Amino acid sequence: MSSHAELPERPRTAAFFDVDNTIIRGASAFHLARALYQRKFFGTGDLVRFAFIQAKYLLFGESRSQIETVRNKALSLIGGRSVAEITAVGEEVYDTVLELRIFPGTKRLLDEHMAAGDEVWLVTATPVEIGGLIARRLGATGCLGTIADHENGYYTGALVGDLMHGEAKGAAVRELAEREGIDLGGSYAYGDSLNDLPMMRSVGHPCPINPDVRLRRFAKDVGWPIREFRGRSQRVAGRGVRTASWAGAAWVAGLVLRAAQRGVRRRLRGR
Repeated sequence: MSSHAELPERPRTAAFFDVDNTIIRGASAFHLARALYQRKFFGTGDLVRFAFIQAKYLLFGESRSQIETVRNKALSLIGGRSVAEITAVGEEVYDTVLELRIFPGTKRLLDEHMAAGDEVWLVTATPVEIGGLIARRLGATGCLGTIADHENGYYTGALVGDLMHGEAKGAAVRELAEREGIDLGGSYAYGDSLNDLPMMRSVGHPCPINPDVRLRRFAKDVGWPIREFRGRSQRVAGRGVRTASWAGAAWVAGLVLRAAQRGVRRRLRGR
């Protein structure tokens, strides 16, 4: 019989990471969409519609109806495509683009959590196939992402559940913790925007990474620690994203308008 008292089992804890601008600089879905456009998955007209949606977002902010519009359009674009096809493009995008855009500081933090025995979960609005791919490449436990319905290996154009965004992130983290026996009080959560607040409020150790202005202000008000892994030039660039994105959207709209005008003139000359 051993004379040593048995040590209590360590509570099961996890670290939850947002992806875009937390792990990866920029929007992972944008790079996937660009690769799909280059492969003729959708046309210029679809890009124009997304440009106008982006312009509206930059001018008036995000709304639930806007999220629904983007979601439904994205689902319609992949309807009928195979899961294997989209995943293969995702693998290529990770190797050629996303891996080069990972913040080294966030990667070190993620590795530290795994070394400490924490589970590491990515929580992202990005399709779960792409989020899961990123999680596997990083050695993370898994991913909670947006789930597009598929049958017999092909996307149906419908969504399973809700977009993994805002309140849905918090709900998904709590459901996972209850199902897997994870102690949220001893767990961590990292994100860059107010959309990540429901997730971050679900754990005992919230910490913004590369926060936007609103999240930085909130974190300072409530006394949360802040991690900044961007260089000074990246932080300055981040402050100019709204202006640059609006300018880009206006430029695309201008090109389309000029193309339409040329088409009208050609038809008139044809008469």
